Parts: sequence; structure tokens; C-alpha cells
Amino acid sequence: MNVNIDRINELYHKSQSIGLSPEEKEEQSLLRREYIKAIRKNMRGTLDNVSFVNPDGSISKAGDKKSK
Repeated sequence: MNVNIDRINELYHKSQSIGLSPEEKEEQSLLRREYIKAIRKNMRGTLDNVSFVNPDGSISKAGDKKSK
């Protein structure tokens, strides 16, 4: 994952200085999509482990709420 971030940053800096070839633009787009997908997956995993204390004292998980 860290290698992808380094490559994303490298392509960004190159795009700001000399520009990217069509192949590099496609690579940059693909890497960004993969990165965002990983972030969303990580966030979903985190939110699925969050619990809420209801006013009546019961505890419900965030994952239970998404089906409503």
C-alpha cells in the first residue's frame, strides 16, 4: 500500500512539473481508484466495530443500523 502512495505522489509531482504521458495518466487514475477503495474498505471495517449506547441503555452496533 505504501508503495502505491509513493507512486501516486511521484506521478502527481511529475504532472505538476513536466506532465504525464497517457499511460502514466491511466496508471495514476488506477492507483487513485485502488487507494480510495482500500480507504473505504478500512473505514467500513472500523464503522462495523462501533457500538452505540441507546437512551434505554441497550447497545447496538453501527453495522445493525445500515440495514434500516
